[in-house]
Amino acid sequence: MASYEIKNKMYINDSARIDGKVVIVTGCNTGIGKATVHELAKRGGKIYMASRNEEATKAALNEIKESTKNEQLYFLKLDLASLKSVREFCKKFHELETRLDILINNAGLLSPLNRTTDGFEMNFGVNHLGHFLLTNLLLDLLKASAPSRIVVMSSSSHEVGIIDRDNINCEKRFPGTHKAYAVSKLCNVLFMKELAKRLEGTGVVCNALGPGRINTEAFRYLHPVLKFFIRPSLKYIAATPEVGCQTSVMLAVEPSLAEVTGCYFDKCLKIEPTIKGPEDDQLWLWDKSVELTGLNL
Repeated sequence: MASYEIKNKMYINDSARIDGKVVIVTGCNTGIGKATVHELAKRGGKIYMASRNEEATKAALNEIKESTKNEQLYFLKLDLASLKSVREFCKKFHELETRLDILINNAGLLSPLNRTTDGFEMNFGVNHLGHFLLTNLLLDLLKASAPSRIVVMSSSSHEVGIIDRDNINCEKRFPGTHKAYAVSKLCNVLFMKELAKRLEGTGVVCNALGPGRINTEAFRYLHPVLKFFIRPSLKYIAATPEVGCQTSVMLAVEPSLAEVTGCYFDKCLKIEPTIKGPEDDQLWLWDKSVELTGLNL
């Protein structure tokens, strides 16, 4: 029997604290990431807010400090659209800390055709490759801190994503903003499953989630005309970031989930993800990601 309660899609277990633990949350100056940091800060812990926007993140950091009275909040610059930035972040973090208990790969975007610093299609590059490299470069600290946790933000959009091995970086054609986003969210699920498999026996668990339809800044890269039509409707059909962060928080702190790994959760409930394509897409994507990020170089 789970030791937590779910009420109106909210995770309730005020006794689950993280005092003495070190946490990284990516993409957290607004939206679900900011709400996640706020919820975690109330539970103690030392939290690094990883973002490329220093001004906005420090403003959010100070706001959360004042609200929660947790002084152990820190900003560390991270641009997931640059593999150089990811490597620099990890190098700096290793200089600052000897442990990492919780890594929440929260940052994400929904982008029309655009390219990262390294030439990757933006959705694939930021939502998947940036986090793939980040996680792998921090695995030594996660293993040294076991039991520890990795939380991967995906989306129900993964259900319509299909891996095109001949066009994973959209160099031949761009399938459209929403399809490219769906592929990146499927990559998140496949990455989680392969990573959980590789981490068996280490004490590090890895799970993914879909937060539901949430009103966030993930749509900031959309064409202004599309945003004009989409934005007004979000407040009626989408939940708040405070609701959207509940599954991330649950996977990060809930004691009864300490050994649960390789699973997908939607609005705080464990479900089976919908994965289209051959079973070996999971391993193919891992090997391709190693190649593209230069992980082993």
